[in-house]
Amino acid sequence: MAAVVDAPPKRGTGLAFRVLSAISFCHFLNDMMQSIIPAIYPILKSAYRLDFGQIGLITLTSQLTASLLQPLVGWYTDRRSTPYSLAMGMGSTLIGLVLLSVAPTFGMILMAVALVGVGSAVFHPESSRVARMASGGQHGFAQSLFQVGGNAGSALGPLLAAFLVLPGGQRSIAWFSAAALVAIIVLSRVGRWYKARRSLTVKAKELAHDAQVHLSSTKVALALAILIALVFSKYFYLASLTSYYTFFLISKFHVSVRTAQIYLFIFLGAVATGTIVGGPVGDRIGRKYVIWWSILGVLPFTMLLPYVSLFWTGFLTVIIGLVLASAFSAIIVYAQDLVPGRVGTVSGLFFGLAFGMGGIGAALLGHLADATSIDFVYRVCSFLPVIGLLAAFLPNLEPARSKQVSPSPN
Repeated sequence: MAAVVDAPPKRGTGLAFRVLSAISFCHFLNDMMQSIIPAIYPILKSAYRLDFGQIGLITLTSQLTASLLQPLVGWYTDRRSTPYSLAMGMGSTLIGLVLLSVAPTFGMILMAVALVGVGSAVFHPESSRVARMASGGQHGFAQSLFQVGGNAGSALGPLLAAFLVLPGGQRSIAWFSAAALVAIIVLSRVGRWYKARRSLTVKAKELAHDAQVHLSSTKVALALAILIALVFSKYFYLASLTSYYTFFLISKFHVSVRTAQIYLFIFLGAVATGTIVGGPVGDRIGRKYVIWWSILGVLPFTMLLPYVSLFWTGFLTVIIGLVLASAFSAIIVYAQDLVPGRVGTVSGLFFGLAFGMGGIGAALLGHLADATSIDFVYRVCSFLPVIGLLAAFLPNLEPARSKQVSPSPN
């Protein structure tokens, strides 16, 4: 049975890869729909006469809904298998998008994005569990493949907003509910696979004790605290780009809204590209080192960003996206290995933190931009990657694990 759970599958063949591809595709659709919300901020700001603080509140509502619920969803599903919760959660996203397309007031906009946030809260911890179940032991590769789907969707969302929503107006958002319907169909099939694998999931929890790195509770708590600080650094900085990059470009370089959306698409495309690197590299050299260099390594580029021309702004954000994106899949798998047998809880906690930190960051940075300027926000945020120095204090799990668990003969 150990070979069934731990042996790496061939990457290009077999049911496991099809399931990984399906869950990555649904992550693509989910995050594409999610990214429509910040991409249409210029439309909402103009139509409802919103200030930057209200723009930040929209992000806060969406992401805190997801943030608060994700750990609870993960905790619950660690104890009770819910194979079809993925499809049900996507239904909430569908309703939220339809409501957002016809929302008559700012309050209704907040309700709509909250429903989209609920869909995300259900999707991320459970789909991360499915990715680990289908990984065959290559947890970093599986997590990267899963996450690159989401990042690709996040990159495509602003481009679709630029060429579909901007010309069609707010009501055209309803067309994206078709993507939610497709995701519901695919996730229903994934749910059947998940249901059939429940007995193996129970066995995997039993085997988790064999693979556990025996650290004291104090060291585990310290490592988790460091990971939380690193997530704070990463997602506060990303909030400055995903929520306010278009406004920064329009304010500083006087580009059109469409041009700014294209630059945002390029940045998010770099994030999607960088994501696929972190997991496999972490499988090979150790996730601690990927975490360390991916966050601290962007510091020179973030420090330069507020002071360069439009061309170099685009260039630097590509580098930042590529390097910074490699961290999160490594953080997720590192945390899952640190607390084995709690895949849903850990995934929900860190995906929830990612959304929550992004939401809090968007709200605070929005108020800071109202009080000062967008340029000042980017100068302040340029120092956030210094927190990456904390990764040096993470325990190195790979050597300890290799001494305790012998490789599967298969």
